[in-house]
Amino acid sequence: MASRQLQQQITVDGQQVLVVRSTRRTRTISADQVAGTLRLRVPVRLSQREIEDHARAFQKKLSRRAARRPRSDEELLARASALSARYLDGVPQPEAVSWSTQQHQRWGSTTSTTGTIRLSSRLREMPVWVQDSVLVHELAHLIEPGHGPSFKALVAKYPRTGEADAFLAGVSWADHHAD
Repeated sequence: MASRQLQQQITVDGQQVLVVRSTRRTRTISADQVAGTLRLRVPVRLSQREIEDHARAFQKKLSRRAARRPRSDEELLARASALSARYLDGVPQPEAVSWSTQQHQRWGSTTSTTGTIRLSSRLREMPVWVQDSVLVHELAHLIEPGHGPSFKALVAKYPRTGEADAFLAGVSWADHHAD
């Protein structure tokens, strides 16, 4: 018996999904991404509602997986620009943002004359909100070079600054007290 596949493009929560219905599939559903589009392989008998439910579940799973994946330098620059716009009125415009394997004592550094920000590669495995806090801190240095009251007011615009500072203080303490 020859298998037959039917392909259909649908939109689920604003995202394109390619649905491949197969007569050979009877129970299993699989998903992958092709050129940034979710592709679902499903049994031919699956209802539209079931397909949409599975698409949402796979989209959620893929976005969680992407959030755990370390950001590239290009993604860091884009994230820094977004954080600048959201928390600092778009004033600081970094020229480059990159990971640095050379920073062991600092979480980040800024060269204001070139608009370059470097983040310690140790941050790669930390939660995104901690990375974002360090990015906002370094962006604030593009406006205010010191750590005075104006600088602190800028950094405080990021709502999780205190939480991120505590997180990083705990990591630093653990690093210095490791056996």
